[in-house]
Amino acid sequence: MKPSNVAILILAAGAGSRFKTAPPADGVPAPKLLAILDGRPVLEHVLERAAALGAAGTTVVLGSGAGAEVLEERIVWGGARRVRNPRPERGLSGSVRIGLETLAGSADVSVEAVLILLGDQPRVSMDAMRRLIEATDVAPERPFVAPRYRAGGASNPLLVRREAWTLAAALQGDRGFGTLLAACQDLVQVVDVPGDNPDVDTPSDLASLSRA
Repeated sequence: MKPSNVAILILAAGAGSRFKTAPPADGVPAPKLLAILDGRPVLEHVLERAAALGAAGTTVVLGSGAGAEVLEERIVWGGARRVRNPRPERGLSGSVRIGLETLAGSADVSVEAVLILLGDQPRVSMDAMRRLIEATDVAPERPFVAPRYRAGGASNPLLVRREAWTLAAALQGDRGFGTLLAACQDLVQVVDVPGDNPDVDTPSDLASLSRA
């Protein structure tokens, strides 16, 4: 499989409730994905890396309300398509489901898989994404490919072959495919990857990445 056979799905609908900052003058809290890292919003780093992969387009799932409107206005999207999750408070699974339903109805037949990224992981590794795509040729019978980072941490991004997209219909809560894959490990091809892929959940997380 090549990057051109893979679509990118970025999940960016979370409330970011742990990212506490001073109240803004206009009273509208800025989403954490607008927090500045190396001179640019966190989400733009993820979008930039997705674009550099040479994949078959990028779709971003946003939430609803004022926070999503602020993101729409302030992010440089670079051609990425945006869709809305009207009930983001129900958890990440809803965003996965909406994103995959959107892709299933619009992606070209040449798209064989989707690579699901999180909008709050601005240091997602290009090397990790390429390794996941290359690994699809090793065990084509496994519908999921996930990284295992040498430094530990969650197994994101996740590659999902097209034939498994319909499994998203049964997902619930905030773990996406995590619960399914923990119970059915034979569905997953694990790829060892150096480094890690930290989330930006708090201002201290952002400060740590800025110093790295």
